[in-house]
Amino acid sequence: MKKEFDKFPEEFAGQDLYGFSWLEYTAAVPLPLVVVTSYKSNGKPNATMQSWCTFTGEEGYHCIFSSVYKSGHMYRSIKETGCCVVNFPSADILDKCMDTIKNNGFEADEITASGLTVEPSVRVNAPRIKECFLNMDCELEWEHDLTDDGTHATVCLKVTGICMDERHYNGELGRYGETGYLYNIHSPRNPETGERSDTYVGILSKFMKM
Repeated sequence: MKKEFDKFPEEFAGQDLYGFSWLEYTAAVPLPLVVVTSYKSNGKPNATMQSWCTFTGEEGYHCIFSSVYKSGHMYRSIKETGCCVVNFPSADILDKCMDTIKNNGFEADEITASGLTVEPSVRVNAPRIKECFLNMDCELEWEHDLTDDGTHATVCLKVTGICMDERHYNGELGRYGETGYLYNIHSPRNPETGERSDTYVGILSKFMKM
């Protein structure tokens, strides 16, 4: 039986939502896990683990991040340089990519400090992560404040081209399953009981032919 939810559940009271809407945890829609890389104003590579993004396009191809913290290195460096790279990690390097969260000092080369390899984009002034199987070179298209207090923005990036490991498109490893795209399953919660589940990394499997 389906039930309606349009008000903050009392069972969530006292729980830390980390700035997210309660609907985020109730719906718990999985989204791609990526690492966004750019150059900080001091020329050092910045790397930001991100999710909450989608990819689409009619005239061109775009990556849209629904909520980017405007005081973070990612937002500031994209605004300063007008570009970035969206990198897609596979499971074998996820731990190193997650290490970029703690290796985030302004003076740090956040990619190298995390045990990964910097390589330049061929289209934009931003670094790529060599070990990621897919790199999307992007230019800033537009951004709008997401909230009235102006702390977060929705950011649209135009994909100018991609670099992809041939093993992921020639059938050897593929784009899906244990060697392909990773997804953020963000702490599903039961709106009736308040019961919380951990956040997990998910993978995608093919279900049926359309």
